[in-house]
Amino acid sequence: MLSQFSKEGDKLTLADLEFGFASDVYPVGRLDADSEGLLLLTNDKQLNHRLLNPKFRHKRTYYVQVEGSLTNEACQKLSQGVTISVDGKPYHSLPANARLLMPEPDLPARMPPIRYRASIPTSWLAVTLHEGKNRQVRKMTAAVGFPTLRLVRWAIETITAKGMIPGEVRELTRAELVRALKL
Repeated sequence: MLSQFSKEGDKLTLADLEFGFASDVYPVGRLDADSEGLLLLTNDKQLNHRLLNPKFRHKRTYYVQVEGSLTNEACQKLSQGVTISVDGKPYHSLPANARLLMPEPDLPARMPPIRYRASIPTSWLAVTLHEGKNRQVRKMTAAVGFPTLRLVRWAIETITAKGMIPGEVRELTRAELVRALKL
């Protein structure tokens, strides 16, 4: 599902969800078409600004399935920041929190499923960022030799996708959002 309301070909969008969104509600940030997970929607322009403006540095945690057996060294490099390409220029990412997830997270099956190769193991890690460059997590894991297979935004500050299923909408009050987002 695309993280937008406007139609784009035959792809599912937020408009396809069975929920009565107000006409002025928009997603805060985006998930690319190959990613999944938590997405905040709001019509609060001040909240939108606080979450999208890089100077406020809110935390976003991603669960990432990578190709190969992840090493502690790779997690250390990710935690220190790595050089990736942003707009065709080298960019050194801010320090992140990267840790191996053992056991792997209990997530709903992905549709369509990721590619599977019996001879190549996969690993799961949690990566928490304070910035949001285009396809940043994918570029970061590739930079340390572990290409991303599946990317799930698990949390924004203390709001998580725990117990939710794909396409589910959960309404939060402004007070709940302010507390959960540490605003």
